[in-house]
Amino acid sequence: MTASMSIINIIQSMLAPGIMISACGLLLLGMNNKYSLVVQRIRLLNEEKRKFISRASDKHFVYEEEVRLKSLATQLKLLHFRARLVRNAVFSYSVAVGLFVFTSLIIGLAFALKLEYLEAIIIACFSFGMLSVLIGIFFAGYETLRGYQIISYEILVDE
Repeated sequence: MTASMSIINIIQSMLAPGIMISACGLLLLGMNNKYSLVVQRIRLLNEEKRKFISRASDKHFVYEEEVRLKSLATQLKLLHFRARLVRNAVFSYSVAVGLFVFTSLIIGLAFALKLEYLEAIIIACFSFGMLSVLIGIFFAGYETLRGYQIISYEILVDE
């Protein structure tokens, strides 16, 4: 009965990193959607900026066009920073997934080979995975704040 109990314990131990892998997958899905939206917005603003610049050789800008061109440049700069924050969040979540997968493998290896000294490595890998998730959450939260800043700026310029 102890062998089956050990197998149950090892499966339960391997489930915690597995659950975290699923959680990180959901976080990655959300961040990838956000990344796509930011990149799409950058492309649209760049296209609008190119149209303004191509018309610059034809005539002088009126005041509203100059304001819009400056607004586009500012928004592009802010969106570029926002894209880097999303990239950092995605990278952090990806590192966390890797650490959780490694943790599961080490748990299985420690059980199969009866290597008790791997417990410290297991705890460290899982803890660093959780730390990586936390770092990703900070990047995601900061990105959300910066996203609001861009919208606020655009509304302010149009008033």
